[in-house]
Amino acid sequence: MAKAAIVILAGTESHAGLGRLVNGLEAAKEFAETEGDDVELIFDGAGTQWVPELEDEDHDYHELYQTVRDDMAVCDYCAGAFGVGDAVEDAGVVTLDENEGHPSIRSLVDDDYEIITF
Repeated sequence: MAKAAIVILAGTESHAGLGRLVNGLEAAKEFAETEGDDVELIFDGAGTQWVPELEDEDHDYHELYQTVRDDMAVCDYCAGAFGVGDAVEDAGVVTLDENEGHPSIRSLVDDDYEIITF
């Protein structure tokens, strides 16, 4: 049984960022589909900008996003800082704020999650 926290930090401004996003989503999907594994997918920093884009049914990776949406959360502070707080709220996505408005990476480590960043 593996426990992984996949953190998407890549922003929307480049083709490289899109590649990192897709690799992160694919990794999350692999963990989610493996019986006994536990995965947390967190959009943090500039990565929060992906949420409104991926919520769009016409986005190339909307279907992939939907396969892991139940395992995801978004940094509350960063969603606001990157101007997508309202879109995240409208999408009904869980936000994390246990570390001064940000997700607690320490608590994930304490719970034996491997932290993987994209």
